[in-house]
Amino acid sequence: MSDRKKSVFAAGVLDGKRILITGGGTGLGRGVARRLAEHGAEVHLWGRRRAVLEEAAAEASAGRPGSVHVQAVDVRKADLVAEAIDEIWEKHGPLTSVINNAAANFIAPTAELSTRAFEAVSSTVMNGSFNTTHAVGRRWIAEGLPGSVLSTLTTWVWTGSAFVVPSAMAKAAVHAMTMSLAVEWARYGIRLNALAPGPIPTEYAWQMLNPTDRSAVGATQADQVPMGRMGTVEELANLTVFLLSDACEYLTGETIAMDGGQKLAGPGTFAGLTALSDQDWTEIRERSRATSEASKAQRTV
Repeated sequence: MSDRKKSVFAAGVLDGKRILITGGGTGLGRGVARRLAEHGAEVHLWGRRRAVLEEAAAEASAGRPGSVHVQAVDVRKADLVAEAIDEIWEKHGPLTSVINNAAANFIAPTAELSTRAFEAVSSTVMNGSFNTTHAVGRRWIAEGLPGSVLSTLTTWVWTGSAFVVPSAMAKAAVHAMTMSLAVEWARYGIRLNALAPGPIPTEYAWQMLNPTDRSAVGATQADQVPMGRMGTVEELANLTVFLLSDACEYLTGETIAMDGGQKLAGPGTFAGLTALSDQDWTEIRERSRATSEASKAQRTV
């Protein structure tokens, strides 16, 4: 993207905002964190790998030292989430916004999924989003504070998707939470919205969703997008800045697709993987397992 597009917002548009990003050490969360800090926000990053979080924080706060803070938190565990929120309130003050971005995903035939694999994905997305939203929302309500929750979803919340069933189910649940709490919490000045970006390549996610040449299908291919290209983290960050600013305080309960028209032209799903052979799936499992193990090796216990 051009420099002109990157600087579309005033530098201080997020002054006074204190924003938490779960899953903020890598991928989309990491990229968005940098833009939020550049526009005046104090940013808090959560993830399970402290070293990765600290690296992300250093990158995001390069232009504003001290503007990004980290906590190693497993969002699947409600008690740890509550403790981390308490720490933010005590050390820094109340949050103004939350971005539910923590996720886990991989492609696999659903019949072969273990209970553990299903829970690893679904609990990170669904339980993690609820635990964080609940912990922060209760504080906002008790203290009479407004707030904004923004969740990162996909267009599968409208269509479902084969071969990523745990993720499709969990993100649909967060979509339902967004609509439900938008109504329940509107009287407190708390807004809930979500973004459903189309394919935006990030290193780890792409390795898990597109591990081999044979696994490349519509959901991860630019030629299946009417605009003919992938989205960018910068574009997602621009929309995020707008939604967390004071520019659209009447917007709540909406999930906004940002996918170059992909869902209108045909669902951006993994349906094309039905053509894969057992041998293809064996190779995919091996590649995905190697990627996952490399990620775990960096994780702080």
